[in-house]
Amino acid sequence: MNISELSLKRPILATVMNILIVLFGVVGYTFLSVREYPAIDPPIVNVRTAYAGANSDIVESQITEPLEKSINGIPGIRTITSSSSNGSSNITVEFNINEDLEAAANDVRDKVSQAARNLPQDIDAPPVVSKADANSDFIVMMAVQSRTKGLLELSDYAENVLVERLQTIPEVSAINIFGQKRPAMRIWIDPDKLNAYNISFADIRNALNRENVEIPSGKIYGENTEMTIRALGRLQTEKDFRDLIIFEDARGIIRLSDLAKVEIGPESEEFSWRLNGVNAVGLAIIPQPGANYIKIADEFYKRIEAIKKSQKGDFEMTTLIDQTKNVRRSIKEVEETLLISFSLVVLVIFFFFRNWLIAIRPLIDIPISLVATFFIMYIAGFSVNVLTLLGIVLATGLVVDDGIVVTEN
Repeated sequence: MNISELSLKRPILATVMNILIVLFGVVGYTFLSVREYPAIDPPIVNVRTAYAGANSDIVESQITEPLEKSINGIPGIRTITSSSSNGSSNITVEFNINEDLEAAANDVRDKVSQAARNLPQDIDAPPVVSKADANSDFIVMMAVQSRTKGLLELSDYAENVLVERLQTIPEVSAINIFGQKRPAMRIWIDPDKLNAYNISFADIRNALNRENVEIPSGKIYGENTEMTIRALGRLQTEKDFRDLIIFEDARGIIRLSDLAKVEIGPESEEFSWRLNGVNAVGLAIIPQPGANYIKIADEFYKRIEAIKKSQKGDFEMTTLIDQTKNVRRSIKEVEETLLISFSLVVLVIFFFFRNWLIAIRPLIDIPISLVATFFIMYIAGFSVNVLTLLGIVLATGLVVDDGIVVTEN
């Protein structure tokens, strides 16, 4: 007895099986990720190194090249791409598709640790090794502007308010900030005054390293008490830096204010981000591998609306790019195509059979077949994207053809 005979002899069993197929399909659809293109993620590892104050040539010769030579000996590497800019080095290592990402990242960390002894001793921090998604392009980019706030306040609002609220969106990997200006204590040294006081740059640097520290200070014990001592050694304000003693002898005291101008300003003034002639800060939403782009975008817009209602100030938030629009458009076109195909099937069958009951019958088996496809896609690890939607549209024609043949029989 084949499945056709079994279904004809036991219609209740066939009905229950169809219901189960639909349920499995619905469950599979809820777990499917939605993105524009299929997720083909080769193992990729990034190595980032910061070297403030160094130009691109120094970064390339003293950081990028030693790291590349060390990493190049790892087996399974497909390509190594590097870029050296003022103050930073970025190396992207792509492995073969069959390599394990965790093992590849560990191999890169080992090689970077071995090469660290050949790097300059005054780099900002050891190289940072991180795993990356090959398809980690942003899905939504927005701009934050204000006509009354400065870039420092704008950057602080973007980092401490917007990023804090948006990075908790499910399936979001990171939020990149563009045009951010972090506050820093800027010391503008006057070379003429250095020569007049016979002070060198090294003297100022040594004084800052010596005085701007906070070290453990121990405890004070009493008969019934125990208190921890905290020495406030960090320089916090402009006045603290101005009053810093650089040199002292019997003739007097030379403070930093005698040699330089001290003020709070942006950490870097080499770049800025503007939109329509107004200073702005950009935020880009980076999804996790296999994430549902539609859900992320919907939750993003929901939280932005909540932030706009509760914000205090004249901050303007504008969505610049939304990559999910193409995905939404593709899904809508597929839905329209399916509706058109269903309608044509009903009309063609009715035209030949002259019976509405027979004509409506394919509207039952066609959705069941299509919905069941989502469960197979989930088991196979596929996602809802342009190519899989195209496959569903093409498969609809086969299902329609089979439905007509079954109806004729």
